[in-house]
Amino acid sequence: MPDNLTAFIAQSEKPTPVVLVCPGGSYSWLDWETEGIGVARWLQSEGITAFVLRYRVQGVASFVTHYRLLFRGHQYPDALEDANTALRYIQKNAKVLNIDTDKIGMMGFSAGGHLTAQVAQKAKESNVKLSFAVPVYPVVTMINEPYVHKRSRRALLGEWRKQKQKWRKEMSLELHTHSEMPPVFLVNCIDDPIVHYHNSELLDSALTASGVVHEYHQYKTGGHGFGADSTKAGQEAIQWKAAFIEWMKAL
Repeated sequence: MPDNLTAFIAQSEKPTPVVLVCPGGSYSWLDWETEGIGVARWLQSEGITAFVLRYRVQGVASFVTHYRLLFRGHQYPDALEDANTALRYIQKNAKVLNIDTDKIGMMGFSAGGHLTAQVAQKAKESNVKLSFAVPVYPVVTMINEPYVHKRSRRALLGEWRKQKQKWRKEMSLELHTHSEMPPVFLVNCIDDPIVHYHNSELLDSALTASGVVHEYHQYKTGGHGFGADSTKAGQEAIQWKAAFIEWMKAL
């Protein structure tokens, strides 16, 4: 197994669904416990095998020093390549891992939600199999200035590419939805203090316009960074977990 994958194998006689989990962290760090391990344990308890991906990020040091001005660090497409490599590994080893290859999903939070949706958009050209995608309070736009999460944009593109309209457009999810994308389950909260809630609304509208099968759950309260933790999400937003399980079973 690749060193950047942590496995939570569901025990079942029959092949199980699998979800590749991508923690958030502004493409600068990874919220490993709440949006990684915590989510994977919940999925495992639901009979779903989960792999938490430690994808490459820029690193916190690049924002507290001038390091980012001198060295490239980990920028696009490093995280995308990590995700695609992980999905290929899962598919190739499905029999050994007791995985149902018709139920390979990806779930990401915040910047990890951006990565998840981007993988879904590029799955065909990247030659990866993805049955469904679950972006939760995702970073979406890199060009619609009132709603841009600038820290994620800077970490993903770097100091120089972030200035280029070409790259801002290339990384804006709402501009690249298409009808061949897998089904999407989208979640966010209006009171999100980190990633403006309009990011998810932009993605929802684009998915609708492209005819992508999807379900959008928007909650008034819950904020950001709660993962699958009910104490952080509160009574309203934590409903996304049960809604997702029901949606996935109906696919």
